[in-house]
Amino acid sequence: MKIGDYVTRISYKNDIVFEVIEIEGNNILLKGVNVRLLADAPINDLRICNKREVKDDFFPKIENTNLDRNEYFYIPGTVLQLDSDKSYLNRCLEYYKENNIRAAGKCIKESEMPREVVKYLKQYNPDILIVTGHDAYYKKQTKGSMYKNSENFCKTVIEARKYEKSSDKLIIIAGACQSNYEELIKCGATFASSPKKINIHALDPAIIATNLCLLDRNDSVDLISLLEKTKYGKDGIGGLKSKGTMFVGYPRNEV
Repeated sequence: MKIGDYVTRISYKNDIVFEVIEIEGNNILLKGVNVRLLADAPINDLRICNKREVKDDFFPKIENTNLDRNEYFYIPGTVLQLDSDKSYLNRCLEYYKENNIRAAGKCIKESEMPREVVKYLKQYNPDILIVTGHDAYYKKQTKGSMYKNSENFCKTVIEARKYEKSSDKLIIIAGACQSNYEELIKCGATFASSPKKINIHALDPAIIATNLCLLDRNDSVDLISLLEKTKYGKDGIGGLKSKGTMFVGYPRNEV
C-alpha cells in the first residue's frame, strides 16, 4: 500500500472510497475521494480499489447558465470560498467555471480562517461566502469539543457577520462533514451542514452557492428544492429562506 492508493474500510462495509494520504506504520491516514472526510484505519482493515473503477458522476447541471439567452442581460452573484482542502477547492472552482460563476478560492487551515476571513471579504467583496474544509463529530468524546472544526467555522462566521450583518448582502454557507449545524446557524450562517451529522459531498457547498448566484435577487429561493439538489439533501445541509444574488437588466448591449 502506498500514498495515493484508493481504499475502502472493511469494518464500515466499504461504504466510502478514500485516498491514502499518509502512512504511519500500520496506521493509514485517509481522505475521502468524494466526501469531505478525514479518517484513519489499521492497514488490515483496508481494501485497495481500482482507481479506474471509482466513478463520481455527481455533477448536477443547473438550468439557465446561458447568460446570452434573450434581450435581457444577467450579472450572477460572486463567490468567495475558504477551504482547507485544495483538491476539493479545485473541484468547486471547476464547478463554478462550468456554470459561468465568478469565484475566488483560498486554501486556508480551519484554525486560521477566523483571522483571515475579513481580509478576503474586503478584497473580493463577494455576494456569497463559503467556509468549509474538514470536520467530524465525536459521539464518545468526554473532554473538549464534540466536533473537530465546528468551533473554527463558527468563529469564522461570527467574524464575517461583524463585517456584514445582513444576510441579504452576504450569504454565508458554512460547515463540512458532520459539522454542528445548529450552532453555525445561530452564529450567523445562512446555510450550514450537517443537520443529521452525516458526511457531505465535496461539491455540496458549491451547488448551493451556484444556484443562488443564478437566481434573481428579487426572487425568494425554494428552500426545499434547493437542498434537494445536493448529494444528501436536507440530511446533509439545511438553511434559512433567502433570495438570489443575480442582477437582471435591460437592454443587453449587442455591440
